[in-house]
Amino acid sequence: MGTAIVEVAIPRPAGELERLFEEHHGLVFRTAYRITGNASDAEDVLQTVFLRLAGRGASTASLEDPSSYLRRASINAALDVVRGRRSGEELPADETLTGRSEPDRRELQDCLRRALARLSPREGEVFALRFLEGHSNSDIARLLHMSQIWVAVTVHRTRRRLQREIRSYLGGKS
Repeated sequence: MGTAIVEVAIPRPAGELERLFEEHHGLVFRTAYRITGNASDAEDVLQTVFLRLAGRGASTASLEDPSSYLRRASINAALDVVRGRRSGEELPADETLTGRSEPDRRELQDCLRRALARLSPREGEVFALRFLEGHSNSDIARLLHMSQIWVAVTVHRTRRRLQREIRSYLGGKS
């Protein structure tokens, strides 16, 4: 008796999803990398964003502005990664800082990432678009479908909050 070979059809992503990936994977990766500061986490974010999009099924064609949607999705997913780190990851001590009163660039980046993780999702989006992606307030207002005044207020409040947190951190390092 012979063994029957059964072919299993593995569904391929829809052509629209493939097109979106080809056109926007660089944007998603760069955005995530700027927030997480590491390529491995940025790749995880890239995968997460497109898996979530694939889970939406046929509604991918209904995205009004794919760049805006994917940028926002990558910011949120990257902030989730940073928040996850905050819950218990110890940062390695840098021996070269012993006896120094000012932290190095890496410590400041880690401090900023921890502070970003404490922002609300909307504050994180606005901050990342303004200061990590370099968008103007009017661009952010258009991308997030909100008033330019609201964006300006959020940028101002978020900057002040992050400045206080970094000053507090630096005060503790002196």
